[in-house]
Amino acid sequence: MAVGILLVTHPGVGTALVAVATRLLRQLPLKTEAFEVAFDADLDLTLPQASAALRRVDGGDGVLVLTDLYGASPSNLAAKLARLGTPVRRVASLNLPMLLRVMNYAELPLDELPAVAAAGARNGAIFDDA
Repeated sequence: MAVGILLVTHPGVGTALVAVATRLLRQLPLKTEAFEVAFDADLDLTLPQASAALRRVDGGDGVLVLTDLYGASPSNLAAKLARLGTPVRRVASLNLPMLLRVMNYAELPLDELPAVAAAGARNGAIFDDA
């Protein structure tokens, strides 16, 4: 069994990040899917499709849901997903270093992955004087 990864994002964000991560790693070690929320989406009508995506990636140990912007529609949809019964942990401010870091620690349990994801985002932000 393994933790699944679900990216719940604005259009174009999740799909692009999954594509780049797959290209860099050749194969993602965790079942991963992007679910993109249209700008004008009704979250109550979108919830069944997002729930189906959550179930597709759940390997039996729960799902880490990564969203791009806390408080926006994708994040609010992720909050609704977290109340459906599947063990879910959510992390906002999704970026490529966050996703890659999670993939590099694929053996960790769901409760440890949010801190790993946040560390990836923080450590991926580099100030350069150039």
